[in-house]
Amino acid sequence: MNYTKKAIILNLLFLNLIVSSCKNETKQVEKAEIKDADLPKNVLPKMKPLVDETPKLTASYIEEKHREIDSFYNKNWPNNSMNGGFLVAKNGQIIYEKYEGYANLRDKTPITCDTPIHIASVSKVLTATAVLKLVNAKRIGLDQKVTDYLKEFPYPEVTVRMLLDHRSGMRSYAYFTDRDKTVWDRHNTLTNQDILTIMGTKNIGLEQKTGTRFAYCNTNYAMLALIIEKVTKMSYRDAMEEIIFKPLGMTHTFVLDFDKDKHNVAPSYKANRVEIGIDYLDKIYGDKNIYSTPRDLLKFDRARNSPSFLEPDLLAQVYVGYSNERKGTKNYGLGIRMINWENGKNFYFHNGWWHGFTSSYIPLKDENVTIIALSNKFNRSTYAVRKLSVLFGDYPFKVKDVE
Repeated sequence: MNYTKKAIILNLLFLNLIVSSCKNETKQVEKAEIKDADLPKNVLPKMKPLVDETPKLTASYIEEKHREIDSFYNKNWPNNSMNGGFLVAKNGQIIYEKYEGYANLRDKTPITCDTPIHIASVSKVLTATAVLKLVNAKRIGLDQKVTDYLKEFPYPEVTVRMLLDHRSGMRSYAYFTDRDKTVWDRHNTLTNQDILTIMGTKNIGLEQKTGTRFAYCNTNYAMLALIIEKVTKMSYRDAMEEIIFKPLGMTHTFVLDFDKDKHNVAPSYKANRVEIGIDYLDKIYGDKNIYSTPRDLLKFDRARNSPSFLEPDLLAQVYVGYSNERKGTKNYGLGIRMINWENGKNFYFHNGWWHGFTSSYIPLKDENVTIIALSNKFNRSTYAVRKLSVLFGDYPFKVKDVE
């Protein structure tokens, strides 16, 4: 009897061990991340949050940096003149954050941490990120010709990489649609598809020969948005939601639905607080037209530091300068601006300016610091936040200069 009981107990223990082992193996399989390139073709690659960053900042460190940043803030935007949102974080932990002014001066709607503001050309960083995720998933070829995706595209030598790094040679859509009514009637709102059709049918020449030099041009990113749509078979708005916004919990970030929401979003203002109206270029997306908050952009920034963001060889290409004609001064990678100093120190950033909206996004990669400033009232002080980098690393800016 005792022998039988012991045998039963041993069998139960053995079975329990097998079950536990199977559960652990299942959990390990569940935890194993599927690489973007191995995803089924009907599944989009998605950004993954970077959580629980270490080391945790000490109270004394936060207090010291908060005091220094606050001093800069008060000099840079005296008398509560920012009218926007501002955030500085390290290791994903917010050190300093401030919101002031009005999203809408007419009804005195205050700007808070949840107020989406047009991020202007910082949108390019997000567009590039979606493209790079699709490259990572083998849905887009970085050196593939644009004509492989957009049949109407009239410049046969331009590649996806050249759109990302502004070496396509194309002209800005704002310049070839603004005067000649035979090209475009400014009484009509221009769309991304309209730009492509105009270039394909109106004999719009290149500004310079493809691949010969860097020239920052919004048309590049309007075309990238169309490529995203072609490859994902979704609208740019929905694709950005699926690849970036929803996976990262960016609940206050969206691509403007122009026809539906143009009168419901925060307007922009001149420096003298006069509201700037809507014009015929305000429907174009990819180069602009993303609304977001500093907190949401912090989530985005940290996700770009996640090991799952891109394969190492592709990631390395993002932060290489492609403006070979002016090395170190006005360089541009794949969707990010940069300054490369001779001592080996690199500064990455992207600014934005559209109507009265100004924006600045600065990831100090070596120090795991994120600086974000957004405003809907024109003020060049938004761009001065780069000088805060000297509080965290060896950057040749002068924090006391606030011009």
